[in-house]
Amino acid sequence: MGFSGNTTQEKLNVSLKSLISGLCLAFSMPPWGWWPLAFVSFLFLDQLLAGVTQHKRRFLAGFSFGVGWLFPSTFWMIALTVPGYIIQGILFSAFVGFAALLIPRGAWRWLALPAAFVIIEALRYRWPFGGVPLATLAMSQSRAPLGHTVRILGPLFLSALVVVTGVVLSSLWERRWRFASWTGISLIALWAVAFVVPNGSPTGETTVAIVQGGGEQGTRAIDTDEREVFERHLNASSNVVTPVDLVLWPEDVVNVKQPLSDTPEYLELQVLARQLDSWLIAGIFERVSITENANASIAFSPDGAEIDRYDKVRLVPFGEYVPLRGFIKHFAPSYLPVRDTKPGVGEPNLIVEIDGEKVNLGIAISWEIFFEDRARSAISGGGEILLNPTNGSSYWLTILQSQQVASSRLRAMETGRWVLQAAPTGFSAIIDPNGDVVERSSISETRVLHATVDRRSGNTLATKAGPLPMILLSGGAIIGANVFARRRN
Repeated sequence: MGFSGNTTQEKLNVSLKSLISGLCLAFSMPPWGWWPLAFVSFLFLDQLLAGVTQHKRRFLAGFSFGVGWLFPSTFWMIALTVPGYIIQGILFSAFVGFAALLIPRGAWRWLALPAAFVIIEALRYRWPFGGVPLATLAMSQSRAPLGHTVRILGPLFLSALVVVTGVVLSSLWERRWRFASWTGISLIALWAVAFVVPNGSPTGETTVAIVQGGGEQGTRAIDTDEREVFERHLNASSNVVTPVDLVLWPEDVVNVKQPLSDTPEYLELQVLARQLDSWLIAGIFERVSITENANASIAFSPDGAEIDRYDKVRLVPFGEYVPLRGFIKHFAPSYLPVRDTKPGVGEPNLIVEIDGEKVNLGIAISWEIFFEDRARSAISGGGEILLNPTNGSSYWLTILQSQQVASSRLRAMETGRWVLQAAPTGFSAIIDPNGDVVERSSISETRVLHATVDRRSGNTLATKAGPLPMILLSGGAIIGANVFARRRN
């Protein structure tokens, strides 16, 4: 499987085979979900890199792998902006290309390859524009046996294990039986350890209802009657089976062109909370100035009072605000929001009182569920349940929606919390701390999901440690692999 020639045909062969390897990784992601392909993809990539010596060609191999991986699995982004979709695909593919340059030849590459992809993933969680963690390696394993290892050291740890599994396959291909055996045994041991590490503990029960108003999928906000969306959720809320402690509405289904408190919708939400005799968490989108909007979730008490509010901190680039607006507007003016959304500054927690007891609800609004740090902050702040009100109704296909469910599953396993995901047109879901989807809606249907969930306390290793240990370990592994490889040569 190695390549060392200099002809144009051989260069094309390397690019094509790298591209196919990347496609294997793409199809391991939701919505396709053929998770064993993730391991196969790294078997192929490792064997390709083992036989490529020239730096330009190694970069090309990595870049082609990234193209095959990222362009199909982030295809939904064209609904935001075509230039943004192309730019992020090229940029993150270049990350893989540069990472390929850091991986030495010989056996030490098996240490550097997982470490390099951890660094890639860590970068994507943080840069550019605050991070764009789409189609991550961890997502590919959200429904797989390896997935629950995410509670050990988070998604970067799971990403490393995905690549390590590919390395085991590659070493078997080369008949390095001893290395493959010991590495495989280590993988199995880590998989077993994940069953016994701390995972939080129940402190009580809460009855919940998630309201999905329904409606056509793939409809942009600018082409939608905001009042109609609101009324769908009002009407759907009549199907809530009471008594219930908590009713969760999706993100920004209350969309008004002025401060919410000055609108009829505000009064109607108060009335609804009183009618349900329940806490109502409503996703609102309001205009706060000529140039800014706000995206928030507001907690109304059973007596209709506004008690708490969380404003979304991590915003969608090109969707809720426009980076480099002066440049981008020349390419995609019809895709741009007229006003940028103002980021929040508060902690990701809503405090409510149920049966005389204070209950801390962690919250990650929509895009924020893709970022492990938002959920970790919510749990560190005392979150007992994790809410994910979201809105993916404007995106066609189900790539984004499926990947969001996968991210919610990962956040549930990482934090040891129930996750409640509410979407106006799907998917809404109730997910237990083991990452199992207890109930999920279909696309476009009107539905109310009911469940009794545990409130939980305590931290997992992932929420205690955060990403820094994996970043430092991976950086050291890359340096060490290169140093030892050069000494051997």
